[in-house]
Amino acid sequence: GGIRTPSGRSRNCRNGNAQAGKAGTSAQEKPFPNRFLMEFFPFPVNKAMYHVSILGLGLIGSRIARHMAGMGDKVTVWNRTPREDFPEAVPTPADAARASKVIQLYLKDRNACLEVFEQMRGALTPEHIILNHSTIDLATVGKLSLMSSAIGCTYVDCPFTGSRLPAEKGELVYYVGTDSTTLDRIRPVLEHSSRDILHLGGIGAGTVVKLVTNMVSATMVQSLGEALTISQAYGISPEMLGQAISRNVIASPLAAFKLPLMAKRDFSTHFSLDNMRKDSIYAQELAAEKGIHPPIAALVSSIMGKLCREGHAEEDFSCLAEQFD
Repeated sequence: GGIRTPSGRSRNCRNGNAQAGKAGTSAQEKPFPNRFLMEFFPFPVNKAMYHVSILGLGLIGSRIARHMAGMGDKVTVWNRTPREDFPEAVPTPADAARASKVIQLYLKDRNACLEVFEQMRGALTPEHIILNHSTIDLATVGKLSLMSSAIGCTYVDCPFTGSRLPAEKGELVYYVGTDSTTLDRIRPVLEHSSRDILHLGGIGAGTVVKLVTNMVSATMVQSLGEALTISQAYGISPEMLGQAISRNVIASPLAAFKLPLMAKRDFSTHFSLDNMRKDSIYAQELAAEKGIHPPIAALVSSIMGKLCREGHAEEDFSCLAEQFD
């Protein structure tokens, strides 16, 4: 597929040098600045958008695929469980790799990433770029990077923050672990599904930050559930608690979003408890590699494991509040 950058789409032109040139200049008036992508997608700028293959159509991957297709990108998809609602679906990961040189992975865990890599290995070439948006452990990031290097293709450590609603709007925040040159090559593609791209360092840096920030999110929601339960027991309404938190140094977008839903016992899934539990295990493995044993993270992880075994695995992780029911 090819690429074009339609004028008027300012949301993808945040970094001074927009794909279409400087502000007020159309794609047709300026040569496209990213020479790698011009070689990667050798079609005129005004003919088509990016061509990507998205593997994993869960809560996030499915929404990113629809969003990018809605922007005009050519999106080939693969999912372990076939999805008839995606007309560009292909039957195997290898087929997805043959369809596009840019592969975006939104898979559940390390086992899924390793399995899918093996299934598409024979179709990978030095021209491929693998953008792994899955939250996995650091050791597996290193293994996938080495296997990609052996083939000659480029592997980018690229997890994200953002759940169901940001994905629908193409407003994820990517935590990128790669070199600056590679980031420059892939930035225009990432901008089609993000509101920000944070370059954190080399391979593995994105995963480290993703795991520790998820650890903070889990412990914060555990604390919110405890605060909600105690305050309600003393006759303080959730609304008043929310107002107090909003005026306190502990105020955060997470608290503002989760607390009202927890009070209503609305655990519609934005990020599942099982995924947060899985990430908490990876975070503890990360810490143990450096001889660190985080007690609060370990406790919350064990609570999440218990709730998963009790049948709450696919609920939103704010169902941590249910332990007090």
